[in-house]
Amino acid sequence: MKRISAKIFITAAVVFQLTTIASFGQQRFKDVTKEAGINHVFKVYEGMFGGGACVIDYNNDGWEDVYITGGMNDDQLYKNNGNGTFTNVFEQSGLTVTKGYVTQGVSGADVNRDGLVDLFVTTITTRTKKQPIPREINLLFLNNGNGTFRDATKEYGLDQMYSFSTGGSFGDINADGWPDIYVGNYFNQYEGKLSVINDATVVGANQIAEGYLLLNEGGRKFKNVYEDYGLNYKGFGFGGIFTDFDNDGDQDLVVNHDFGYKRTPDMLLENKYPKEKFEDVAKDKKMDLRINSMGTAVGDYNNDGLMDYYFTNIRANCFMVNQGAGKPFINRAKELGTEFMAISWGANFADFDQDGDVDLFAANGDLNPNCNPMASFYFENNNGKFTEHALSYGLANYSICRGSVTFDYDHDGDLDLLVVAEEPVLPGYPMPSLTRLYRNDSAKGNWIKIALKGVQAETHGIGSKIEVEAGGKKMIREIDGGSSSHLSQNSVIAHFGLGNASTIDKITVYWTGGNKQTITNVKANQQITITEIPAPKSSSSLWYFIAGFTVVSALIFVYARKRKKP
Repeated sequence: MKRISAKIFITAAVVFQLTTIASFGQQRFKDVTKEAGINHVFKVYEGMFGGGACVIDYNNDGWEDVYITGGMNDDQLYKNNGNGTFTNVFEQSGLTVTKGYVTQGVSGADVNRDGLVDLFVTTITTRTKKQPIPREINLLFLNNGNGTFRDATKEYGLDQMYSFSTGGSFGDINADGWPDIYVGNYFNQYEGKLSVINDATVVGANQIAEGYLLLNEGGRKFKNVYEDYGLNYKGFGFGGIFTDFDNDGDQDLVVNHDFGYKRTPDMLLENKYPKEKFEDVAKDKKMDLRINSMGTAVGDYNNDGLMDYYFTNIRANCFMVNQGAGKPFINRAKELGTEFMAISWGANFADFDQDGDVDLFAANGDLNPNCNPMASFYFENNNGKFTEHALSYGLANYSICRGSVTFDYDHDGDLDLLVVAEEPVLPGYPMPSLTRLYRNDSAKGNWIKIALKGVQAETHGIGSKIEVEAGGKKMIREIDGGSSSHLSQNSVIAHFGLGNASTIDKITVYWTGGNKQTITNVKANQQITITEIPAPKSSSSLWYFIAGFTVVSALIFVYARKRKKP
């Protein structure tokens, strides 16, 4: 009876969607999955967990590709052919080591600073045999520069870290230009089936796990400095996001925890750089959310220069608005029009219509194997208030959705959307549950896309901020390092909608490491690359050299005088 009702519901929803589209004209987002050559579905291990996607230009041809984890299915690396289509090149990519694992999330950064994006893939177990938790290692692949990757897991010291990992994200915690990694771990001990996890199964004291904070030591290996940086908490981790919430120039960390109302709530870890320390300020900042925190979108929805955060949840999502220095965050989901009940996972702030403010997408999907159909959300930002338009805009996806990413796959200047979906564990789901690619046909305004080339900072600018001033507005973006949309990573190319503005008055880049760079009078409707201008070496270094030389010279002089005395 449940499945029949679901089928009737889906049919009614599709009819309503088609009617709505006919009433309002052209569909704003078009499902181009099939014509683009995407054929993917994530297959869960026992139930519930996974999967994610990472936008990556792995061959540096200027067209962004995408890597998607498969869980019990094979992962896929889709090469962008530059003509609106993709080709799955996974089998010849050198990434087939992942076939032995149940993969979950994926993120990318230039680990060894050779100008190529490398991949970090999280896992929860092997495919071939069931193991007690913690079950398996995570995987690091270095980009060879010829269209292939090599497994560098052991080389970088990651082969002894057995865990049950969900999301991995890149950041630069000590501002040295070498990307570090935070890994969310879910279980430390669990012997039951993942398909029956509920409140009653999460009260065991030994189940929750510590995360990993992996410091990149000069591009040669990673060292877990979790305890060294003062971190001692455990939780049901769904990953974390590096972000500068307090605008002090270093990268802080937002950590997502499942079952936060039973065990550890979400955490806001303030980076105390140059000290090697993170301090949890979640309680003071009202960011200790006691929810089932699946993912977080990062964006400045009201263009006030402060990063705001949208947390997905099993019930009502939280829209946490940044009030600035010394003030706590405020959940304004109801006031802003985004308080809808659902089970949300991925989420993305992006200016899809290019009017100068960020809109919001949330990927929804029931727990697997429950699998009641539910549509995703699309909230359009109109002067700081949001209106839900998923049905009328063509984004009412009833697949069992998880991670989601934004990127301009067709190079037409606007942001498109890929949403990862799971295969239902139980038969009888009323429609195909498939990963889908949506082409954006809704954008009206002008735009600018900005790629970064770091010299002292991470080579693709991960963690840096870009501020654009145009048409009387100031807009800011952070370069995504991963896990911002449930186990996934968006494009590292910053996109700004400009409305009617045809010229950008000023672009300011705040590089990780402290460099600041400004260019002016830039024409709209193009993609530009800004290369970091290294800061001159500190004059203090010269001062110390001179002072040291003076002291040593004085000592030599004194010694020589003593030697001359009879």
